[in-house]
Amino acid sequence: MSHELGHVVTEWVVLFTEDDPLVLDSGETIAPVEVAFETYGTLNAAASNAVFICHALTGDAHAAGHHGDPERPGWWDVMIGPGKAVDTDRFFVVTPNLLGGCQGTTGPSSVNPATGEPYGLRFPLFTVADLVRVHRRLARHLGIARLAAAMGGSLGGMQVLQWAIDHPDDLHAGIMVCATARLTAQNIAFSAVAREAIMRDEHFHDGDYYAKGERPEVGLTIARMMAHITYLSEESMREKFGRRIQDALTPRFRFGVDFEVESYLAHQGEAFLKRFDANSYLYLTRVMDYFDPFGDLPVAIARLRDVTTRFLVLSFDTDWRFDTAHSRDVVRVLSSAHVAVTSREIASPYGHDSFLLDLPEYLATVAAFLDRVAQEVGGRAS
Repeated sequence: MSHELGHVVTEWVVLFTEDDPLVLDSGETIAPVEVAFETYGTLNAAASNAVFICHALTGDAHAAGHHGDPERPGWWDVMIGPGKAVDTDRFFVVTPNLLGGCQGTTGPSSVNPATGEPYGLRFPLFTVADLVRVHRRLARHLGIARLAAAMGGSLGGMQVLQWAIDHPDDLHAGIMVCATARLTAQNIAFSAVAREAIMRDEHFHDGDYYAKGERPEVGLTIARMMAHITYLSEESMREKFGRRIQDALTPRFRFGVDFEVESYLAHQGEAFLKRFDANSYLYLTRVMDYFDPFGDLPVAIARLRDVTTRFLVLSFDTDWRFDTAHSRDVVRVLSSAHVAVTSREIASPYGHDSFLLDLPEYLATVAAFLDRVAQEVGGRAS
């Protein structure tokens, strides 16, 4: 049996229109709202075997398979496919690009129909609950009333939690990986500096750089370099780079790129420019800052008592961006509301990025959880 999806395609659908706009938590509206998404596997006759993938900050709809080059698979190809943890022989998998994104879904780089120009910073601010509103509309468009599971890492896990709270009958199961219910001051500080780097770039033009023929590339590169440091652990950086010099023949005592770690971060920043929009980075980091579903704890617990979702909450022992304490906080609140939840800390040297990697214990844990879900909901394509 092949364990690869092979060639897949991205689809687009308009989910909200001028006659039926998306109403945000802020009270503002957006229309039209177009969403890019991919699907893998087959929806069964009962529409009971759907798994919804919520992506993280810089993800997109292309989670698995490839678009023509097998050497460049989707960002969660280790997780999704025939016989994999999210088994497309059993489940129908839906992977959209987020509202506010820049890979096919309406966001700041989209054209505002009222002006004929890109929204830029005139795009309204939105919340994780707003992301879920769009996800839910997509699920309904695909004929899915109740999901077998929703899952995601980091910001993706936040969406899963919000979805279960806002719509307690929608999800049979939820999987949160290295996620949180509230960013710490340190988390917010990292994002604040990243946004400042972008907005202080001379080519930012108050967010209206699209028509200028230039982008705030320096600021976005720095933002990505700094964020990438938080995605790795000290152990993984030590093992991968140490204090090795990039080019032993290059003269020392300069401010150029000497160390291998400097070269790596520069490469990550430059590569990021090819696939991400600076304004989307501003908006999506701000979404994370304001996420706080347990802020009013008595209200949160009262709402959680209606939740029927069974949760799996996973963390990694070297993730210092959202360490295991974040997961424990989520588990504690869910448990206090009598929500079914299982948690596990996975050993990994790779830090926050572990959720994207081929780690046998991690993948086996997800597979075992979803195997039970499949048995409970009848997860088999037909």
